[in-house]
Amino acid sequence: MFDVGCFRRSRRSEKGSVLIIVLWVCIGLVSIALYFANSMTYELRAADNRVSGIAADQAIEGAARYVGYVLQNFATNGAMPDLTQYTAAGLAIGDAHVWLIGRDPTGENSSEPYFSLIDEASKLNLNTANTNTLSYLPNMTYDFAQAILDWRGTNGQVSLDYTSLGYLPKNAPFETVDELRLVYGADVGFLAGEDVNRNGVLDASEKDLNANGELDPGLLGYVTVYTREPNFHSDGGSLTNVNTIRNQTGFLTLFQNDGVSSPSSRAEAIFLYTHPRGNTTPQNQVRTFTSILDFAVRCRSAGMSADDYAKISADVTISTNSYFRGRVNINTASGDVLTALFEGLTNDEQTSIAATQSLLNYREQNPNNLGSIVWIYDALGNNNAVLTALRRGDYITTRSFQFTADIAAVGAYGRGYRRVKFIFDISDGTPKILYRQDLSRLGWAIGEKARQTLVANNTQ
Repeated sequence: MFDVGCFRRSRRSEKGSVLIIVLWVCIGLVSIALYFANSMTYELRAADNRVSGIAADQAIEGAARYVGYVLQNFATNGAMPDLTQYTAAGLAIGDAHVWLIGRDPTGENSSEPYFSLIDEASKLNLNTANTNTLSYLPNMTYDFAQAILDWRGTNGQVSLDYTSLGYLPKNAPFETVDELRLVYGADVGFLAGEDVNRNGVLDASEKDLNANGELDPGLLGYVTVYTREPNFHSDGGSLTNVNTIRNQTGFLTLFQNDGVSSPSSRAEAIFLYTHPRGNTTPQNQVRTFTSILDFAVRCRSAGMSADDYAKISADVTISTNSYFRGRVNINTASGDVLTALFEGLTNDEQTSIAATQSLLNYREQNPNNLGSIVWIYDALGNNNAVLTALRRGDYITTRSFQFTADIAAVGAYGRGYRRVKFIFDISDGTPKILYRQDLSRLGWAIGEKARQTLVANNTQ
């Protein structure tokens, strides 16, 4: 006999199963839709980041051209462009913004980067500095300083065993600072120090290894290979070589043409120094100037004022070389670089530190008196041991012709971070790029303040 109740229960069970299947199908379709929607969201964000990265790349190229313009117009006759003459932080290029990561010339400890161009002449040149000078740099060792000279030496003699490293020393001048990685005994920690991202400050993400609360940069922050100063005018004209002037009239003409006060007495005093027996001085008794600083000090000792010497400083030389290499700019060099230079010449730590502090104080208090090299005479005094050592050779200058533009950029909404370091050279009159290195891999380097500013602007 047919059971109607059982049939009805079976039908309801089938309908319930269908409903469950339909619900599962719906849930599956919704899940698939959400999955693809989420994927498209990530793809949209990735595409946006790629666009921002491209914008940042193009902004860096634009910033490089901007730096070339700045150097062409404001770095004339070896001058360091002033921050009032160009924008170094947050410069807008399209939807992107760029920063020029620099170094604070005061040497003050800060948690935020300093933005500016970097003067390569503020550093020691790896190809000209001697072992003593290099060894006095912070955290430097005499052995590694000697290894640097061994690497660049051209006499064919090698004192270090490179066979275990699988290559031989170069036995030629350094072409880039990063070549230091190949020198025997080098490692990234030694070269970069605590400044892992090389922005000149101790960021929150970097370790203060000696717990002194200050950044201890590695060797890379103190050295260069690019310092080259032309021994001619920017238009190609010749300078007056004071070591080849053979009569008093030559000095008189120089001083008169440049508007030096009391030119006759100044010319007589300088001529009597170079020719102690006047016009009858034998050639082997003619005195020459050992450096441009030596000539500057002689002029001051002859009664010439600092302002008068500044009038002739850009027109004189003591050499027939086309270029000078390795001079350190005393207007921009850090205290560590100056101290290392002075100690390398005098081997006297206390005297070198005292001289460095005197120069730094003078620079800070007399920013408008740094136009010519003679200011070091006024800062140290004629009898200073460091001044005496500097006069014996061609070590310092007040002019710069190579600059680093360490350009960091972000696209719209602070995305697409990029960073590229450029080395510019204007020693031939026209800015040109000598070196280019992508530093994006080192991570965020423009500070927390810039990040917060970008976030705030993007949420308004």
